[in-house]
Amino acid sequence: MRVRVEFTTEPFHGEDDQLPAHVTVSAEALRGAGLTPDLGPLGTSVEGEAGIVVDAVGAALKEALSHGATRVTLTVSDLDAAVAPPATGVATDLSDGLARLIAEVEAQLGGSLSGLPRAQKQHAVRLLEERGAFEMRRSAETVAEALGLTRFTVYNYLNRIRETDATGA
Repeated sequence: MRVRVEFTTEPFHGEDDQLPAHVTVSAEALRGAGLTPDLGPLGTSVEGEAGIVVDAVGAALKEALSHGATRVTLTVSDLDAAVAPPATGVATDLSDGLARLIAEVEAQLGGSLSGLPRAQKQHAVRLLEERGAFEMRRSAETVAEALGLTRFTVYNYLNRIRETDATGA
């Protein structure tokens, strides 16, 4: 069985926009197990065979907690059981306002949101926020599905965007 594990460690901020130690040591633990983590200040994800990934993530979380993480949130998905989303990542009925906004952002960024690297996914969330997408009911779930992320990760991206906008940093 193949799985995707996505976890967020808190606190989110490091000094001078550097990744906090709890993020970097957890990534090193994953790399030490032969995995290739996708990491950032708001979350880390890794995919692979369930036995390897689950053991490696356990070690990574122990490292994170011993290096300053105060809270960990974790999501595990069975990739073998996942159903492939439509090509646009959302319902194809573009009369729906949110689907239309997502389609606009996909067109602007040149492809499906789920295939974007982390930084571009964060940019997509910013573009959707600027267009008012998150004012719609259940939008975070729909956007998360289109991005191939968890709702929790989308909320983390949104919180970071809103905090940065509020502080002007």
